[in-house]
Amino acid sequence: MALRAWRVFWHSWQPGHAPALMVIPLGLIGAVCVVDVLAPPHIHLGPLLVAAPAITVAFAGARVTALMGALAVAAQMLIGVLRESLSTANIQAQIAALVVVSAVCVGICVLRDRRERQLHRVRSVAEAAQSVLLQPLPDRAGPLRIAGLYIPAEEEADLGGDLYAAARTDHHSTRLLIGDVRGSGLASINNSALLLGAFRAAAHRQATLPRLAVHLDAAFRWDTSQWRSPSEQDTDEDFATAILLDIPDHDPVVHLINCGHPPPLLLRGTRITPLTPRASHLPIGLGCAFGITAYDVQTFPFEVGDLLILYTDGVIEARNTDGLFYPFTERAHVWAKDDPGELLRVLHDDLLAHVHGHLDDDAAAVAISRLAL
Repeated sequence: MALRAWRVFWHSWQPGHAPALMVIPLGLIGAVCVVDVLAPPHIHLGPLLVAAPAITVAFAGARVTALMGALAVAAQMLIGVLRESLSTANIQAQIAALVVVSAVCVGICVLRDRRERQLHRVRSVAEAAQSVLLQPLPDRAGPLRIAGLYIPAEEEADLGGDLYAAARTDHHSTRLLIGDVRGSGLASINNSALLLGAFRAAAHRQATLPRLAVHLDAAFRWDTSQWRSPSEQDTDEDFATAILLDIPDHDPVVHLINCGHPPPLLLRGTRITPLTPRASHLPIGLGCAFGITAYDVQTFPFEVGDLLILYTDGVIEARNTDGLFYPFTERAHVWAKDDPGELLRVLHDDLLAHVHGHLDDDAAAVAISRLAL
């Protein structure tokens, strides 16, 4: 315990993330001392010493700032001794000003460090919540290689309204969900958690994809409206666009149900094909409201070497400063790769370059490739 306490104590005295910057205030103190002592009696550079603790605040902690303030005060006293003016009102006023400014700088450091610790704890909680809600997709599922990408619109956010999940079934297939919950903020995060929880609980138990879709729609609708009055439910607008997929291990096809979501893209060589179903169903959460209890499954070829990309509208609706949408379908075929993770890394960099680093909406994508059994 004593060793750990000493390490914490010693670390707190270290300069911040840029130790080389310590040269600036130290050099300033040394230069002011030399020039002030050698300058004519009517020239006083001592007031410049106040800059030393003020500069240190930008890159160091409270203890280092206090140390730099103490060095500045000591330097001012040394100047007074060498110039035989320590007892003058001018030097004493400068020393008092240095003490006050150094104390203020240390106080600012203390408040800033406390705020940073609070933000770090909040960030840790957010990361833990993200790992629980938006769990990483498996790298392998049967003959499939899978990778997921999530880019939040808010720089410090880790989770929003976009979501994805995967599950294995007892009949040797992989089921996937990608969705986009309406709205933003805490309400969309809550609804994302509801939909992900319902999928994880039922994806491996429901015998067919349509039954899974019915279950998700009913569970989402019930959970988001159970505490609302009948009048509020009439105006309820909680829903999520989504795509449900079932990919058999031994059959080179993909079965999907589209609930108002952008169609997946199938990359085969340099050819790209949108998997657009004959009919798109209402988003999850609206089916029960309109009495829909049946979902049509569309089946498309998905052979060895093919690559399937699922995405949310945050990808295709991303605009640059000129108002131009991101040309996803025009560029995706150029990235056809065997590694889904590498494809999504290229997509991530290219998308952020298009919008100059700022998205107006969350964006998510999932890439799936089929390998030979």
